[in-house]
Amino acid sequence: MLQVFLQAADPAQANGMGSLLLLVGIMVIFFIFMIRPQMKRQKEEQKFREGLQKGDSVVTIGGISGKVVDIKGDGTVMLEIARDVVVKISKNALLKDQAALNEQAK
Repeated sequence: MLQVFLQAADPAQANGMGSLLLLVGIMVIFFIFMIRPQMKRQKEEQKFREGLQKGDSVVTIGGISGKVVDIKGDGTVMLEIARDVVVKISKNALLKDQAALNEQAK
């Protein structure tokens, strides 16, 4: 009698375990294809922002391109967008340097 009861409970437990494995598998695939590339992109952007120097050509999130004139300690950059036109922009608003964008366009 006990053996019949265990056999009856086993398929339900196997089904639950299969569902759990499927859920874990989906989470692993989601991490590999969605979260990991985003983390890599954020690290590259942070490395670019930390490596900024005077004279670098950059593009802002809004699409304005210019040359870095000065880098402030509070996380802002003075960006020359035209002759004698300098704007203060947060480092977080800078995407990539102009040369990298030109290489991607080719």
